[in-house]
Amino acid sequence: MQERSSVADLAAVLRRELDRYSPGGKLPSSRALVDRFRVSPVTVSRALAQLAAEGLVVTRPGAGAFRARPRPTAAPAGDTSWQEVALSADGAADLVPRSVDAS
Repeated sequence: MQERSSVADLAAVLRRELDRYSPGGKLPSSRALVDRFRVSPVTVSRALAQLAAEGLVVTRPGAGAFRARPRPTAAPAGDTSWQEVALSADGAADLVPRSVDAS
């Protein structure tokens, strides 16, 4: 691997290999990745951190790195059209002014 982009290269390789592991499955140890790819421990750590930031991997100190479970898809937003009507400025002309007469 090239020195200048070894983190990105390693992250790309690991990203492609994630399909080998079931969700929650343990990835190889950092030491095994260092030996396999002939990179420094810092490079492995940064590549795993990049995958964790993407939500693909979960790292647990002392336990290792694991394939992240798929995130549940968000439910579609409910009907908020009533809020648009209530908050629109169209009905503002019908409102009573909020000034106080001090006389």
